[in-house]
Amino acid sequence: MMPVMGASMETKKAKKTVAPRVDMPCQPAEVRRANFEEVALGYTREMAMQEAARCLQCKKPLCVTGCPVEVPIRDFVAEVAKGDMDAAYRIIKSANSLPAVCGRVCPQENQCEGKCILKAKGQPVAIGRLERFVADTHIVSSACEQVTGSNACARPTGKKVACIGSGPASLTCAGLCASAGLQVDVFEALHEAGGVLVYGIPAFRLPKNIVAVEINGLASIGVNFHLNRVGGRTLDVEELRQEYDAVFIGVGAGLPVFLGVPGENLVGVFSANEYLTRVNLGRAYDFPRQDTPAYPGKHVTVFGAGNVAMDAARTALRMGAESVHIVYRRTRAEMPARLEEIEHAEEEGVQFAMLAAPVCFNGDADMRLCSVTLQKMELGEADSSGRRRPVPVEGATYDLPTDLAIVALGTRSNPILLDATPGLAQSKWGYIEVDEETGETSLPNVFAGGDIVTGAATVILAMGAGRRAGQEIVRRLVP
Repeated sequence: MMPVMGASMETKKAKKTVAPRVDMPCQPAEVRRANFEEVALGYTREMAMQEAARCLQCKKPLCVTGCPVEVPIRDFVAEVAKGDMDAAYRIIKSANSLPAVCGRVCPQENQCEGKCILKAKGQPVAIGRLERFVADTHIVSSACEQVTGSNACARPTGKKVACIGSGPASLTCAGLCASAGLQVDVFEALHEAGGVLVYGIPAFRLPKNIVAVEINGLASIGVNFHLNRVGGRTLDVEELRQEYDAVFIGVGAGLPVFLGVPGENLVGVFSANEYLTRVNLGRAYDFPRQDTPAYPGKHVTVFGAGNVAMDAARTALRMGAESVHIVYRRTRAEMPARLEEIEHAEEEGVQFAMLAAPVCFNGDADMRLCSVTLQKMELGEADSSGRRRPVPVEGATYDLPTDLAIVALGTRSNPILLDATPGLAQSKWGYIEVDEETGETSLPNVFAGGDIVTGAATVILAMGAGRRAGQEIVRRLVP
């Protein structure tokens, strides 16, 4: 009797049925808009294992190619699916120094998840959420394991490394160097270590205790943190070169960009940098327990549409604003912020004024901001970036009442350290030039990475730069 070929072929062609993506539990919008607790509540163990089981375990995992620090994603996800969170943690830590941070703030949708084969169906594996779960649930057996993923720290080598700045690039470089037996000193301009992780990202997206865990872990393996040390003022690169075997510059790009319109000097107009620093690093969100109040605003307008603009708008709501508008000269489709952040902002009550651009700020007799005049825009022909260029609609302006304006148009490199360092090559945009493979600058054994090299970018890209530089420093200094 002949076999039934049709059924056999159907079996061979049958594909694995992939379950829907597991949703992330969140605080309800009406609750979270009144507090600074973390919005995303995290997976349970069961949810994490269920989500990890969706991974197809591709022979050639494209997700890794989308990760700037090349985490072995397929391998750690497989361990999560089996329930072995310790093994998953060790795999992640082999490449990523700050998984609890990255799992929260990295734009996974454009990186690892953007390369996932399931993205074609709109349901990529929730890699970032799994990374966060593993980092949050791992019980650290030693400080060295927290930083390096290994219980064995290298013996001291007698060599010394200085890191200027304490943001994600410097922390990554410092951790890698310290775990290899190098003495590391980190110099931070502000009174608290963590860089943008502390002063820039609000607690409802990145709880400060998460950053503190990473900082404390580095300190426990011998990294020394020196606060209130300003590069180019109280700290000189050339002097550090005389004392240390290698220097890493990771000072970020913290000089704000303003609009350049009349009235920008009125009381009540802030850069997003200053506003978020006052609230986050100054702990204004905890007033009156912390005696550092922020500038009050009942009707707040934020200019810009990136992640920083969303952070500022959502922070203003939590600080008691009655209304918050985001003004953007293009449409919602062109907004550069993460979709998740846009959706969260809208759920919480942030309003969007699309196709509008500021003409001038208007003040009262005491020079206090009371409104902003907006020009209506429309999209014209595509510009050099490929996006349709916004052009004014002739004669179409209107006033928007506002007593607090926050400008979130990006940042530039701060020239203080660069101008005080002769021989340090810079690009025409004022950023440090480095060897792309090693991160070395024009000064021998002086390295740089993060926003001071690339301009404003993501935490994970800065970490990737710190990792490359750290690896090169270790290669040169550790026998």
